[in-house]
Amino acid sequence: MSIQESGEMYLETIRILSSGGKNVRAIDIGEYMGYSKPSVSRAMKILKDKGLIEIDGLGHITLTDQGAQIANTMYERHNLLTALLVSLGVDEETAVADACKIEHCISEQSFNAIKDYVAQISDK
Repeated sequence: MSIQESGEMYLETIRILSSGGKNVRAIDIGEYMGYSKPSVSRAMKILKDKGLIEIDGLGHITLTDQGAQIANTMYERHNLLTALLVSLGVDEETAVADACKIEHCISEQSFNAIKDYVAQISDK
């Protein structure tokens, strides 16, 4: 399924906010991402229609298995790319911002090559 970068960012945010079993609501997502309530509501409708999230009667948002898979992929990419850039001497703030951009456009093949390389140099 094709999903836009903004959808990936929303899913990753839900994953981050729900860590530790916390309930996530649209207002939490908006505050975390700095987006307006109407923007978040529209995005949640799209993600729900695509079967990537579920919203219960109390407004709690959870990832479906498919949504969690996308969110986990983005989260892994973000963390690995951030760590790699920091290890190369990039300051943390810039590394986080750059990783956020790269994580959405890098191919699976390239990311896996970077992941394998990082694992190799970590073993040494």
